[in-house]
Amino acid sequence: MAQLEGYYFSAALSCTFLVSCLLFSAFSRALREPYMDEIFHLPQAQRYCEGHFSLSQWDPMITTLPGLYLVSVGVVKPAIWIFGWSEHVVCSIGMLRFVNLLFSVGNFYLLYLLFRKVQPRNKAASSIQRVLSTLTLAVFPTLYFFNFLYYTEAGSMFFTLFAYLMCLYGNHKTSAFLGFCGFMFRQTNIIWAVFCAGNVIAQKLTEAWKTELQKKEDRLPPIKGPFAEFRKILQFLLAYSMSFKNLSMLLLLTWPYILLGFLFCAFVVVNGGIVIGDRSSHEACLHFPQLFYFFSFTLFFSFPHLLSPSKIKTFLSLVWKRRILFFVVTLVSVFLVWKFTYAHKYLLADNRHYTFYVWKRVFQRYETVKYLLVPAYIFAGWSIADSLKSKSIFWNLMFFICSFIVIVPQKLLEFRYFILPYVIYRLNITLPPTSRLVCELSCYAIVNFITFYIFLNKTFQWPNSQDIQRFMW
Repeated sequence: MAQLEGYYFSAALSCTFLVSCLLFSAFSRALREPYMDEIFHLPQAQRYCEGHFSLSQWDPMITTLPGLYLVSVGVVKPAIWIFGWSEHVVCSIGMLRFVNLLFSVGNFYLLYLLFRKVQPRNKAASSIQRVLSTLTLAVFPTLYFFNFLYYTEAGSMFFTLFAYLMCLYGNHKTSAFLGFCGFMFRQTNIIWAVFCAGNVIAQKLTEAWKTELQKKEDRLPPIKGPFAEFRKILQFLLAYSMSFKNLSMLLLLTWPYILLGFLFCAFVVVNGGIVIGDRSSHEACLHFPQLFYFFSFTLFFSFPHLLSPSKIKTFLSLVWKRRILFFVVTLVSVFLVWKFTYAHKYLLADNRHYTFYVWKRVFQRYETVKYLLVPAYIFAGWSIADSLKSKSIFWNLMFFICSFIVIVPQKLLEFRYFILPYVIYRLNITLPPTSRLVCELSCYAIVNFITFYIFLNKTFQWPNSQDIQRFMW
């Protein structure tokens, strides 16, 4: 079975890379010049490739650290010595974009290793399920699209997944170092390094909680009421945190992540904030509806696992059973939508992104739409939480807190911000049946075909510009 799984994996990776190379060729023919954010990234990478690392050569419009450019130079520069290529060739747009295609291969392999580590291997059918799950996430539309442009997504995903894998194998010093590499690609990736530390803490808390539950019931006074379980967990956490032995054990396990956290804090103090370069368009705010948009995004792309008649029936039954709780949740959600909905200037002005049309045709058309969608947000959030019930309550707590911190401060609604939390979520749900995975993969293939076709063939021009514009995520 293990040998057969190896054949499945090799075939899936080879086919995906072949298709990716064909698409890369199509992108290269259609896009001879930098497009969208590439107008900042590519010239900066080329300056690094030419050996100009001075801060005076830095483009002030770039808001991320130079991880992508440094890795790109480390990958393409040896081609001068190995193949005798000229600097003009190795620092070309095509070569720099190809770095992300290499990252995509690494991401495919890391996803497979993570599925093998996270998911149980006691079922005969799990081999094909793991490979199908890997293939599905590797071609996840929002992520897969940016493998062909010189953006930070592919590299950011690579180092974050690698850090998570090392964390799961208990190699926390390596995990923290890889977390630092991810931070060099995008500053918010520091939160996923914190998630790795949280994963360690959640594991130890879960072990202690299970031990506590196995003890005699008379050790703790019985607690009754609607929030009995919640109060028990709070009592347990308080007792656990009061133990010096427990805290010292967690400190010894997580010190590499704590050191990384101190380095991040030092960076924020010295830099005067998280964002470098142009800060005017990247101001943090409490954009609570971003969490609702993420729930909707996840429901849309994982609908074979999250949306079914039985799920809806279970949800409605639970709503009726706990109607007061859900009524309060609905009121709070409506209030958050009312007071904390923001529309970034880029969202309103840039008609090259799909989010522009989602906002214009859904949220701007009728003022009440954003409130009418609240029940759907609640269902999506509940369905996501329900699909993670195989994970411990402490793991869930760490995941949702980290997702909240990554997503909510973003004023701009952009699907790219949802990629990492979505992939982490999708890795950790119970391995779905093969039929659902085939359905999910087929839908991803259709979405990818449509988005690539539109991007490459349905071009347009702005009235005041001769440049060719294209629709994209």
